[in-house]
Amino acid sequence: MRILQLMNKVPWPSKDGGAIACMNMTKGFSMLGHEVTVLSMNTSKHHIHFKDMPANIRSKADFRLVEVPASINWLDGALNFLFSKLPYNAQRFISDEFSVQLIKLLTEKQFDVIQLEGLYLCPYIPAIRKYSKALIAYRAHNIEYEIWERTATLSEGLRSNYIRNLSKRIKRFEISYLNKYDILVPITDRDGLILDALGNVKPRHTSQTGIDFASLVPTAKKLEFPSLFHIGALDWAPNQEGLIWFFEHCWAKIHSENPQMKFYLAGRNAPDWFERRIKLQGVEYLGEINDAYDFMNSKAIMVVPLFSGSGMRIKIIEGMALGKPIVTTDIGTEGIPTENGNNILIANNVDQFTDAITRLINNRELSDRIGRNAIGFIQEKFDNLSQAGALIEFYKQHL
Repeated sequence: MRILQLMNKVPWPSKDGGAIACMNMTKGFSMLGHEVTVLSMNTSKHHIHFKDMPANIRSKADFRLVEVPASINWLDGALNFLFSKLPYNAQRFISDEFSVQLIKLLTEKQFDVIQLEGLYLCPYIPAIRKYSKALIAYRAHNIEYEIWERTATLSEGLRSNYIRNLSKRIKRFEISYLNKYDILVPITDRDGLILDALGNVKPRHTSQTGIDFASLVPTAKKLEFPSLFHIGALDWAPNQEGLIWFFEHCWAKIHSENPQMKFYLAGRNAPDWFERRIKLQGVEYLGEINDAYDFMNSKAIMVVPLFSGSGMRIKIIEGMALGKPIVTTDIGTEGIPTENGNNILIANNVDQFTDAITRLINNRELSDRIGRNAIGFIQEKFDNLSQAGALIEFYKQHL
């Protein structure tokens, strides 16, 4: 099949959930023998130079990068709030240059399937309809409005009011594109059911983010036990909120009982205010690291205190694949059919977090057992080629 993936950021380097979800799908399609083209916005925040992309990545697809700044500008944001009905999140990715390059590509090549990687590619559906007869698939990485709706409940004052307004705009925007595509591809069953309830009537197929087990190889050779860690995008509000909550409410008690144990925090783009808030005894902030999997393999217990966000938490999937016992919330494991106490530990308040982490620290057998069960769970349900192959079969049924 000839497949075009449209993306609003370059999927390499694959250091966040969205990039991993896009790149793993590209790899899966390519490894199954399909002809893949990627047309991606090359934004200022995730900007790359094409020549820096490794040859083994470039071989997976015909990558076309379009310069689209999509930068966050407070003046533009204020003008959008006052004079536009569009959510600012969406407006940033509506680009004349991207439209021009998309139309040029559609006249140059014919495609069987065009897969939109996320909500903010939906405004390009009319151009696709005009210049292509391809099947249009909307891959919903999450329920966008839900992220901001949940964030608003954790905020106060003017910030809360602004975010509530933004979440309502995003919800209207999300609903406005329901059924404009031919196929709906949510990343979780839960997201699919929510979109159905909002009005989707198109055929849908859940395609979870797959894991490339050749890249994620668990090893305990350099394991520091006990130790706690978190890795993720530190410019993402749900991660910031959850970590600040954990450090303010849970860390002091855990650290007082385990004064030699460290909490390692890794991730890129942490703002200055966040770095100041995490300067705590026993907390080691590492910033962006070169090898995420080597880092994760070397640490013992993964802590993911999420109270907002939506979709699937790819870092949790990767952590489980590497055999990490993980303590997270119901929201953290949303869309992942985990089993509390078997392959993960679920905690939703201070007492539950501190208790779960203490049990793992004091019971190495429990920690190892949950880690082993996590590996088996991921290998059974999240194989990348199986996920890509099942999606291809679904597409064939509707061509």
